[in-house]
Amino acid sequence: MTTQTDTAGSVTAVYKVSGMSCGHCEGAVSGELSDIDGVSSVKAVASSGEVTVVSSAPLDEEAVRAAVDEAGFELVGRA
Repeated sequence: MTTQTDTAGSVTAVYKVSGMSCGHCEGAVSGELSDIDGVSSVKAVASSGEVTVVSSAPLDEEAVRAAVDEAGFELVGRA
């Protein structure tokens, strides 16, 4: 499980998402995850399948799963 609490009080978590293959995929996943309350930054990388999310507090994994599903992809779990 990769979760890190930064000094500014934000939390960084890295998730594995399957099915991303291009920049459009990255944008779809990033857009849905950005809509979760408390999320301040999302960086999706299709080549590795990793999505880094910075938020003000730890995120509920089911909320993350629902957002990834809404984008049309599958949350594998934490990286």
